[in-house]
Amino acid sequence: MSEFLSALNKLSSAEDFFAFLDVSVDPDVVKVNRLHILKRFNQYIAEAGLPGSVDEVALKPAYAAHLAKAYEDFTHTTGVAEKMFKVFKQAEKARKQSFVGVEAVGKKKKS
Repeated sequence: MSEFLSALNKLSSAEDFFAFLDVSVDPDVVKVNRLHILKRFNQYIAEAGLPGSVDEVALKPAYAAHLAKAYEDFTHTTGVAEKMFKVFKQAEKARKQSFVGVEAVGKKKKS
């Protein structure tokens, strides 16, 4: 694991992420909404395929850009848009879990 990713893994709060990546924010917004912002950040990182698709030198700026985007998107979203974000996030998580077809429900195993 790279030095940058090791340092990133040691961060324990949203405030630490913003400070480490040099992203300026309103501390009051982060204090109240840290989990929403970090969920967006994680989604943007996953969608971008980081860190695999970016060289080591470009990791910090790439992560900083995604964190800034997550903060900006969250602070300019409406309640309805935030709810849709959560619904799609939950649907994505459910899709990744094992799928059991309707035809399998109710069938008993033969002994």
